[in-house]
Amino acid sequence: MSLHYGRQSNPSYFEEDPAPLHELAYEYLVDQSARLGVRLRYYVKNPRSLARGWNARRILSLPNALILLWILVLYWSERTVFSKSIAACEWSTWEQWVCAFPQETLYLRTNIADTQSQPPEANPHHLIFVADPQLVDPHTYPGRPWPLSTLTVRFTDLYLSRSFKRIQYDLYPDTVFFLGDLFDGGREWSTRQSESPDKEWRRYGQQFWLREYQRFSGIFFNHWIEAGSGARPGQEGRKMITSLPGNHDLGFGTGIQKPVRKRFQAYFGDGNGIDVIANHTFISVDTVSLSAMDQEGADEEIWKPAQEFLDTIQIRRRRAEGRESRRQKGQKSNPPMVHELYDTHRLATAALPDFVEQEADLPTILLTHVPLFRFPGTPCGPLREHWPPSSSDALKDDRNAISVSKGHQYQNVLTQAVTKDITGKIGNTRYAFSGDDHDYCDLVHRGYPSAGGGIREITVKSLSWAMGVRKPGFVMLSLWNPIDANGKSLSADPTLQTHLCLMPDQLGIFIRYGALAGASLLLLVMRAAYFTFNPSKSKFARSTDSVLPTSENGKANGSTAHQKEVSASSNSSSLAPSSDHLAVRSASARTRSISPASGYGFGTEYNVPLANVPLIEQAGYYGTEEDSDDDEHKPVSTTRKSRKKLTGFGLFWAEFKWALLRVGVIAFLWFLYLVRNG
Repeated sequence: MSLHYGRQSNPSYFEEDPAPLHELAYEYLVDQSARLGVRLRYYVKNPRSLARGWNARRILSLPNALILLWILVLYWSERTVFSKSIAACEWSTWEQWVCAFPQETLYLRTNIADTQSQPPEANPHHLIFVADPQLVDPHTYPGRPWPLSTLTVRFTDLYLSRSFKRIQYDLYPDTVFFLGDLFDGGREWSTRQSESPDKEWRRYGQQFWLREYQRFSGIFFNHWIEAGSGARPGQEGRKMITSLPGNHDLGFGTGIQKPVRKRFQAYFGDGNGIDVIANHTFISVDTVSLSAMDQEGADEEIWKPAQEFLDTIQIRRRRAEGRESRRQKGQKSNPPMVHELYDTHRLATAALPDFVEQEADLPTILLTHVPLFRFPGTPCGPLREHWPPSSSDALKDDRNAISVSKGHQYQNVLTQAVTKDITGKIGNTRYAFSGDDHDYCDLVHRGYPSAGGGIREITVKSLSWAMGVRKPGFVMLSLWNPIDANGKSLSADPTLQTHLCLMPDQLGIFIRYGALAGASLLLLVMRAAYFTFNPSKSKFARSTDSVLPTSENGKANGSTAHQKEVSASSNSSSLAPSSDHLAVRSASARTRSISPASGYGFGTEYNVPLANVPLIEQAGYYGTEEDSDDDEHKPVSTTRKSRKKLTGFGLFWAEFKWALLRVGVIAFLWFLYLVRNG
C-alpha cells in the first residue's frame, strides 16, 4: 500500500487537467487543515522555531494583503455601515425640547406619574414609522430564475432583519407603527374560503401565507422581543402596531377579497383604530378598503366598516382620550356603567348609555397607507431620493412629485372625495403619515385646513432595498405634549419633531464587492504572470520531490544505501514545517523497518515515542506483499516521486489557481460568518 494524502489516485497532481473549482476548494481546506495541525504540534514542542518561521516576505505577500483587504471590506459593509447609519440617527443628535413651564403649572406630563419628583426637562416619547417592508416572494420577480430568486429573498430578508435589529437594540423606540404593505403578494395567496383571482398564484394557498407570516415574525417580532420589553426611564412600556393594511396585503378597492381581509385582521388586527400615545391621538384608517366607496360595482361590505368608523370617529376619539386621561390620573380607565331596568315595550328603543367624556385637545395624527390627494406636480421636497427637485418652483415640479395615477390593484394617491371625507370627519388633523410610494415626500396640504394651518403629510420611505430606492429608511418621531387637568396642551410650540433616518445602500455594497473582486482577479493574474516570467521565484517551478509519497512499490528507488541516509538527518528538522507544503519527512527520514517487531513500521533510528510523532507519520504497516494477497495491504513506500517542473501556462495556472483559492476560500468563509451571525 502506498501512503497518499489529498488526491489519493493522482501521483502527478500538478500535471493533470484542472479539476472543478469546488473540488479544489474542498481539497484546499483539507490540505490547509492537516498542514495547520502538523505545524501547531511542531511549534508547541519547538516554540523558538515559530519566530524563525515568520519573515516579512511571507507576511507581506499579495494573497495575504488581499485576504486582509477582503476581511476589512466585508466587515465594514456587513457591520460597520449599519452601525454608523443608526448612530447618525441617535435621538440626542436631532431632538431639541425645552420645557419652559414652571413646575407648579404642570398637572400631567407625558408618561410621568409624579411631576413633583421629576426635573423640569422634557421627557419625550420615541416613536418610529416603518413603511412597506414588502417581503419578497414569487410574486415579486416572477421571471427571475433560480438561484437568483432565492438569493434575492435571502438578502432582502437579511437587510430588513439587520436594519430592524439595529433599530431595536440601538435606538430602542417606545412605539413602532407599520404603515402597510407588510407582504408583497399577500393579496394573491388563496385562503381556505376563496381562491386567488389570478390563476398563476392559486397554487399558493393558506399554508404558503402562514410561512410568509412566520418570515415576518422572524424578522420583526423576534427582534422586538429580543431587544426587551422594559420601559425607558419615564416611559410606561413598549408597543408595536402592525394592523394598518396596504394594497399588497389586501388589494385595492373593488379588488379586495373579504376572506383575504379577514385573514389579515385575524393575525394583525383591525385596520381602523385609535391609539392615544404620549398625549397625541393616532387615528389609523383602512384607506385601501375605503377607496372602494367611489368605485363602480363595489361591494358595500368592503368599504362600509371604514365608513362607519369615520362616522363615529368623534365619539370613539373622546372615549379613547378619556380613558387615557383617567389612567394618567390614577383612576379606572373605564367608568362604571349605570344599571337600569327596562320594560318590555322599551326594549326596541333601548341603547347603551353614552358616557359623556370631557373633550380634550390632543393633537391628531392620521395614519393611512395611501397618501392623501394632491394636485399633479405638487413637489415632495429636497429629501426625495429617486426624483430630487428639478426646479426652484415651490408650487409645481412634476419630476419631484408623486404621480397622481392608478393601475391594477394600486392607486398612488387617494381621490379628492375620499380625502375630504376622511379629514372632514376626523377634524383637528395636524399631521398625516403614509406609505405606499417607497420614497420620501414631505408637504403641507393647504386645502384641508382642519387644524388651522393645513395638514403636514410625510410619506415614509420603504425599509427594503428591493423597492426601488438605493437608500431605504424610516421616520423617527419625538413626542412631547404637556397638558393641564382638562387635557389642554400647555405648549404653544409644535409637540412633534420628525427625523428621516437613512439606511445603507445595499446595491452600492454589492457593486463594491464586484469592483473588489475584479481588482483582486486582475492582481492575481499579474502575480501569476510575474512568476511565469520569473520561474526561479515560484515554488511550482522547482524540481523538488512531490509533497507526499506516491510510489506504489515500496522497493522502487528504495535501495539500502538510500535508506541508510536517515541516520544523517535530524529528527527536529524533518518535523519542522516547510513554508509551502505539508510538513512531512524527507525521503531519508521516512525509512520503514522491514519487520513489524521494530515497532509499527518505524525504524529504530527514530527512537521517538509514537505519542510524540504527528499522525501523518504514524502510517500503519501491514506486512510484505508475500504476507497478504490483498492489494490494499501493501508495505508503505519509503520514496517519493519527483514532481515535474512547471513552465509556461502550467506554471501560470498553478500560481493563479492556488492564490485564488487561498484568497477566495478565506474571504467566502468570513462572509458566511458575518451573514449567519447577522
